[in-house]
Amino acid sequence: MTLKIDPITRSVVQHRLSSIVNEMGEAMLRTSYSQILNSSRDFSLGICDVNGRLIAQADHIPVHVGALSWATLAVEERFKDVKPGDVVLLNDPYHGGSHLPDLTAFVPVFDGDRRLYWTIVRAHQSDIGGATHGAYNPGATDIWQEGLRVPPIRLYEAGKLRDDLLDMLALNVRNPRDFRGDLAAMVGAAHLGERRVQRLFAEFGGETVEAAVETILDAAEQQTRAVLSTWKDGVFFGEAFLDDDGHGRSDIKIAARVTKKGTNIEIDLSDSDPQTTSFVNSSHANMQAAVVMAFAYLIDADIPKNAGALRPLTVVAKQGTIVWADPGLPVTMCTSHPSNEIVEAIVKALSASCPERAMAGWSRRFRIAIQGEDPRTGRSFIWHMFQARPGGGASFGGDGWSSIGEWHTVGGIKFGSIEVAEVRFPLHFRHHEFRADSGGEGKYRGGLGVSLDLVMETAKPARANTAGEGTRHGACGMLGGSDGQPHHYSLISEGRAPRVLRTKEVGIEVLPGDCFKILSSGGGGYGPPDQRSPQARARDVVQGLTTTESKTEQVS
Repeated sequence: MTLKIDPITRSVVQHRLSSIVNEMGEAMLRTSYSQILNSSRDFSLGICDVNGRLIAQADHIPVHVGALSWATLAVEERFKDVKPGDVVLLNDPYHGGSHLPDLTAFVPVFDGDRRLYWTIVRAHQSDIGGATHGAYNPGATDIWQEGLRVPPIRLYEAGKLRDDLLDMLALNVRNPRDFRGDLAAMVGAAHLGERRVQRLFAEFGGETVEAAVETILDAAEQQTRAVLSTWKDGVFFGEAFLDDDGHGRSDIKIAARVTKKGTNIEIDLSDSDPQTTSFVNSSHANMQAAVVMAFAYLIDADIPKNAGALRPLTVVAKQGTIVWADPGLPVTMCTSHPSNEIVEAIVKALSASCPERAMAGWSRRFRIAIQGEDPRTGRSFIWHMFQARPGGGASFGGDGWSSIGEWHTVGGIKFGSIEVAEVRFPLHFRHHEFRADSGGEGKYRGGLGVSLDLVMETAKPARANTAGEGTRHGACGMLGGSDGQPHHYSLISEGRAPRVLRTKEVGIEVLPGDCFKILSSGGGGYGPPDQRSPQARARDVVQGLTTTESKTEQVS
């Protein structure tokens, strides 16, 4: 007999689950070692049931969370004898992972003898081995060149750490101290979630919590269907393009065919271009996550983003395409690209169905990872650039947020303190300010990117890798709005001509005193530019967001 759950109990359980995943996030933030986690917050938390359904999540990185169900299913398929105290790890894109840097820890949650849930932490590692520091290898032509592959494995068995396995993992990364510390933080945060859920069982009873979860999922479905019922029915099309794959192919198409009928929606990516030889391919779980992101951005913000909210959604894709690569191909860029382009293609398509919900394009990711030696300590370091965040897209509600990040993170990855970065690494941020005129014009203006001069304060040459998109295609305008300005990165070195940085390079020599001159992309504009009010234009000029001389910034 199914327990009847009253609305108050449902609400209490729902909010308790949300608070649990948020507390797990605070534990990660306060205990992780590497700056990519404790400063930039490139991690996510969730709770899934044993059927792989997403029950609760914290608002961190959408592209992480949308893939957790697939990772859970891979763990369930691998292990049939899970015991209290077990901890499972995985990162392999062909076993439910997104890409190799995102290591995921699972802790089972029992109610007595019954295993009901998993508390899950997914965190981006600052290094995961492979041919290049920082995990992103533009030269990779297979996944074995990208780093250490971890299928579902037990790190702890019934509460006992497998030291030999941990030693093997740490031996295969370039910064084992940070890796061990970050992994301990992940396991600790997942166990914290386990304890909090078990306390919830103790207060309400496991059967009551189970029944409440079902009503939570049902309510999310009802709310989502109510939103979809207001959208126009039809078949809609959208496209977006990758700049290139770094191996000679350019303008790689992601195509979305969206069918909206009643309160159901099907998103078909089958017409996307064939897979490539480089790391811009997407894994299956990542493709599913990108579709979920686009859908979640278009429904109401206060609808819980759980498995119930996704019931009206059907995803269709074809293996062997850029959005779902064959096993063995490299995929490390996929959480950024083609994730952003999948979202863009879907939102473009649905702008004809729900125009007031379709935001303009958010900017692409263009990262730099630097490996060198800190002259103050003699220790090697790996630093990932999370500063100079690009601009977000405008929407029916107003101008885009400036320096907020990309579509796959929507502000979840944080800027990071410049002062802390300068203390921890041999870097000097000479200036870091909004890039005027970088946002796309429209009735509502795209958010601005950033102008950054970053000076190396090393004593020996360092090496840099780049990985990203957006120097050819800027963030798309929507419904008559203009595209944002694309990225423009260069390396200034005394005695050498300025060097324009491509988005997919390895082994760039960086000399002491060299300066990275960064001009990051702006977001797309929304609506026709001639509908922007004179007051808004005047305010932009006064605040230095646009200039009177030109609407398009010149770069050199």
